[in-house]
Amino acid sequence: MFNNWLRKNQIAMCLLTVVRIYLGYTWLKGGIKKLTGGFDAGGFLKGAIAKASGEHPAVQHWWAAFLKHGALPGVKLFNVLIPLGETLVGLGLLLGTFATLAALMGMVMNFAFLFSGSISVNPQMILLEMLLVAAAANAGRIGLDYWIMPYLRTLFSKKPTPSASTPHKSM
Repeated sequence: MFNNWLRKNQIAMCLLTVVRIYLGYTWLKGGIKKLTGGFDAGGFLKGAIAKASGEHPAVQHWWAAFLKHGALPGVKLFNVLIPLGETLVGLGLLLGTFATLAALMGMVMNFAFLFSGSISVNPQMILLEMLLVAAAANAGRIGLDYWIMPYLRTLFSKKPTPSASTPHKSM
C-alpha cells in the first residue's frame, strides 16, 4: 500500500522532489568541492584501514583488506572516481535525470563510506535514497525524467515491422 502510494501519488511526487533536490545539492556540493579542491583519498583510505584493528573495530576486516589491497594501490583512480561520481549523482538528482539510478549510485557510495567507518550523514542519506529508489519513476517525474523516460521507452520498444516477404494465408 505504501509502495503504491510512493510510486503513483501526486503528493508523494512533490515530497520526493524535495528529498531529491536536497540529496542532489548535498552530493553536488561535495563533488564540486573535491573536484576543485585537490582531493586525495589516500588519507581517508589509510584511516579506514587503521579502524580495522583493536578490540572493537569500526571497519570489518574483509573491507579493510579490499581497501588495503585494492583501493589504496589504485588511489589515483579513486581520486577521480569519487569526485566525479559525487558530482554526477548530484546533477542527476538535482535535474531529475535518471533519478532512480542516481539515487542507487549514491547509496553505493554512502555504503562504501559507512563500511569505511565514516558515519556522518551517510545513514540519513541512505534512508532518503532508499525512498527514491522505491518510488522508481515517481522520484524524477518533476524533472527531466518526465521527458527522457517516455522518449527512451519509445526508442527502445520493440514494434513488429511488417515484412514484404511475410506469407499471407489464403482461405
